[in-house]
Amino acid sequence: MHKDMKLIGQQHSIDLAFLPIGDRFTMGIDDAVQAAEWINPKLVVPIHYNTFPFIVQDAEEFVIKLSEKGITGIPLHIGEKFSPK
Repeated sequence: MHKDMKLIGQQHSIDLAFLPIGDRFTMGIDDAVQAAEWINPKLVVPIHYNTFPFIVQDAEEFVIKLSEKGITGIPLHIGEKFSPK
Protein backbone atom coordinates (compact mmCIF):
# COMPACT_ATOMS: atom_id res chain seq x y z
CA MET A 1 0.00 0.00 0.00
CA HIS A 2 1.30 3.42 -0.94
CA LYS A 3 -0.12 6.76 0.05
CA ASP A 4 -0.14 7.61 -3.67
CA MET A 5 -3.27 5.46 -3.81
CA LYS A 6 -5.03 8.34 -2.09
CA LEU A 7 -4.28 10.56 -5.09
CA ILE A 8 -5.84 8.01 -7.43
CA GLY A 9 -9.07 8.18 -5.45
CA GLN A 10 -9.01 11.97 -5.40
CA GLN A 11 -8.35 12.33 -9.12
CA HIS A 12 -10.41 9.48 -10.57
CA SER A 13 -13.75 7.78 -10.10
CA ILE A 14 -12.99 4.08 -9.56
CA ASP A 15 -15.72 1.58 -10.38
CA LEU A 16 -13.92 -1.68 -9.56
CA ALA A 17 -10.76 -2.42 -7.58
CA PHE A 18 -8.97 -5.74 -7.16
CA LEU A 19 -7.02 -5.58 -3.90
CA PRO A 20 -4.70 -8.26 -2.51
CA ILE A 21 -5.37 -9.46 1.05
CA GLY A 22 -2.88 -12.35 1.42
CA ASP A 23 -0.65 -10.42 3.87
CA ARG A 24 2.56 -12.36 3.27
CA PHE A 25 3.77 -10.84 0.01
CA THR A 26 0.98 -8.27 -0.43
CA MET A 27 -1.32 -6.14 1.68
CA GLY A 28 -3.25 -7.84 4.44
CA ILE A 29 -6.90 -7.28 5.21
CA ASP A 30 -6.47 -4.11 7.27
CA ASP A 31 -4.10 -2.47 4.78
CA ALA A 32 -6.43 -3.39 1.91
CA VAL A 33 -9.36 -1.80 3.75
CA GLN A 34 -7.28 1.37 4.16
CA ALA A 35 -6.36 1.28 0.46
CA ALA A 36 -10.03 0.87 -0.45
CA GLU A 37 -10.89 3.92 1.66
CA TRP A 38 -8.24 5.92 -0.15
CA ILE A 39 -9.22 4.94 -3.70
CA ASN A 40 -12.96 4.90 -2.88
CA PRO A 41 -14.12 2.34 -5.48
CA LYS A 42 -17.74 1.37 -6.02
CA LEU A 43 -16.80 -2.31 -5.63
CA VAL A 44 -13.79 -4.24 -4.33
CA VAL A 45 -12.80 -7.83 -5.15
CA PRO A 46 -10.16 -9.41 -2.88
CA ILE A 47 -7.31 -11.23 -4.65
CA HIS A 48 -4.06 -13.08 -3.91
CA TYR A 49 -5.23 -15.11 -0.92
CA ASN A 50 -5.98 -18.76 0.03
CA THR A 51 -3.83 -20.30 -2.69
CA PHE A 52 -1.10 -21.42 -0.25
CA PRO A 53 -1.25 -22.18 3.49
CA PHE A 54 0.78 -19.10 4.45
CA ILE A 55 -1.58 -16.64 2.70
CA VAL A 56 -4.87 -17.96 4.07
CA GLN A 57 -7.23 -15.10 4.83
CA ASP A 58 -10.93 -14.72 5.60
CA ALA A 59 -12.41 -12.87 2.62
CA GLU A 60 -15.73 -12.53 4.43
CA GLU A 61 -13.96 -10.65 7.25
CA PHE A 62 -12.53 -8.33 4.61
CA VAL A 63 -15.99 -7.73 3.12
CA ILE A 64 -17.42 -6.99 6.58
CA LYS A 65 -14.64 -4.51 7.34
CA LEU A 66 -15.25 -2.84 3.98
CA SER A 67 -18.98 -2.58 4.65
CA GLU A 68 -18.23 -0.89 7.98
CA LYS A 69 -16.54 1.81 5.89
CA GLY A 70 -19.45 2.03 3.43
CA ILE A 71 -17.62 0.11 0.69
CA THR A 72 -19.04 -2.92 -1.12
CA GLY A 73 -16.87 -5.99 -1.47
CA ILE A 74 -17.47 -9.32 -3.15
CA PRO A 75 -15.19 -12.35 -2.76
CA LEU A 76 -15.15 -14.68 -5.75
CA HIS A 77 -14.61 -18.42 -5.55
CA ILE A 78 -12.17 -20.22 -7.83
CA GLY A 79 -13.69 -20.43 -11.31
CA GLU A 80 -16.57 -18.11 -10.44
CA LYS A 81 -17.46 -15.48 -13.02
CA PHE A 82 -18.69 -12.01 -12.24
CA SER A 83 -20.09 -9.18 -14.34
CA PRO A 84 -20.51 -5.83 -12.62
CA LYS A 85 -23.73 -4.07 -13.48
